Amino acid sequence: MKPQQQLILASAVALSATQIPYAEGFSTTSSSSHLVEYPSLSMSASCARCYRSRPATRLSMGRDYDSIDAQALSELEGRISSLLNSPINGVNFVPRISPGRSPISPMSMAEASSFHDMPWTTTIGRSDEEDPLLYMPFWEWQLQFMQESLSNLHPIECSTLNDIDVSFNENKDKRARIVNHCYASDEYRKIRMTYYDAGDSVQVFNSVWYPDAKYNLPVLGIDLLSFNRKRYLAIVDFQPLHESEQDHATTYEHILKPIKDKYDNLKGRMSSKFYDETQFFSKEMLFARFEDGKIVYDDLFPAFKSYVQTHLDLLKATPPASNPEDIQFVFERQRAYDTYSADRDPAAGLFAAMFGKEWAEDFIYDFLFSLSERKEEGLNLTPPMFGGPPSGTAAKGGSPTRTMGNANEKESVGLNK
Repeated sequence: MKPQQQLILASAVALSATQIPYAEGFSTTSSSSHLVEYPSLSMSASCARCYRSRPATRLSMGRDYDSIDAQALSELEGRISSLLNSPINGVNFVPRISPGRSPISPMSMAEASSFHDMPWTTTIGRSDEEDPLLYMPFWEWQLQFMQESLSNLHPIECSTLNDIDVSFNENKDKRARIVNHCYASDEYRKIRMTYYDAGDSVQVFNSVWYPDAKYNLPVLGIDLLSFNRKRYLAIVDFQPLHESEQDHATTYEHILKPIKDKYDNLKGRMSSKFYDETQFFSKEMLFARFEDGKIVYDDLFPAFKSYVQTHLDLLKATPPASNPEDIQFVFERQRAYDTYSADRDPAAGLFAAMFGKEWAEDFIYDFLFSLSERKEEGLNLTPPMFGGPPSGTAAKGGSPTRTMGNANEKESVGLNK
């Protein structure tokens, strides 16, 4: 089903309980003209950006809803936004569909979870290890946990605004591949999972959990990397959305501290050379650089499980917001998180080198951080050197200059930051 059809269908279904007036500005090409009703729900930023990016030619909506008058669609979006803040029979309407929700994939969970032969059992690269796919157990555990613990879990599309499928890519010459899955549930509007496999050279597992905007909660960010099976980098965090940590992080950090206290190897601090740890990072972030591979399973794996389980427990204990303004505020902070992350993603150079610049930009802007806005100058594609000093610095909130290094060796693949 096309996005236009999904918008119309979702609108018509939701309207059945709201008694909102008919939308105007649409015409039909069929001789049996009919009107379509639209409810007061807000369009996701990614969908809105998609529609705005289309050529502004005049279209009409046929009976099969395959095409829509672009100007009328824009007017409809404004109408929907206005209706969100308009009381119905004296009562403020609580949208049934929170902002930022993506189209549902036609695949079943069984099909989606095994898409592109996941979980992989062999590497595409060179390896001397018995477990060449170092972080695949993390992927498998998380997916099983999601299936057992989340309500109405379902796959969502992994396509970009340019209709590029980013669910899988590979570079056979360089022996590297990447797979991406994306899911949603009642609790989370988006959970993306990425596995990057280049043999012993690089192994990466990354995941970001975005709570539904009804929940004023941090984003769960996970970034686990291995370079040549000699250097390891791990970040797991409840990433606060608000500019002031006292407004957000301090309300939940106390539940993370007992977990973090168990693992001395995961109590490192992020380098300020590359990131401002006061923005979208908490004080109880699990952060570690290490060279002993045993830490991956002895410390990192159980700590990762505890943080994932605790994030869901926190969400289930949090009453959902009913005020549309509160919901929209959280959504806007998630948008700020995506924009901040896309502008500073140090993996852009790696993705461009392995899979091409166009794919890399679509992947970062439309999949990894789908609420972000593209910069006119594009992404910074200079790959940073792992552990090396930057050749320049930036003011707080700016983007540091990064030193050139091997495309497979990075300060952080940084898929969530």
